[in-house]
Amino acid sequence: MKPHAVALLFRAVALAEAGSWLLLLGGMFVKYVGDSERGVQMFGPVHGGVFVLYLVGTAVAWRVLRWDLRTTFLALVASVPPLATIWFDRWATRTGALPVPEPTPAS
Repeated sequence: MKPHAVALLFRAVALAEAGSWLLLLGGMFVKYVGDSERGVQMFGPVHGGVFVLYLVGTAVAWRVLRWDLRTTFLALVASVPPLATIWFDRWATRTGALPVPEPTPAS
């Protein structure tokens, strides 16, 4: 796989992981403030699946983008707190760990 494709895929999964966290937190709010577990029952498995995809994406990025252990560790730790994958994406872009696609000139 090409590094830019891996970076784009990783970014998409990181955003999806953060979004699934928000959905799960909303479901937990309804569970504990309201009286329905339906949100947790729906969004818990969604978040779990996206979480696993994020872990796989981290492993692929580690191999293809040649991340060092520190970067890989930060990516894995970022999967635990809500929305931390967005922070990691920005940090990795700023430090060059996630390549940014070259802009194409307008014709």
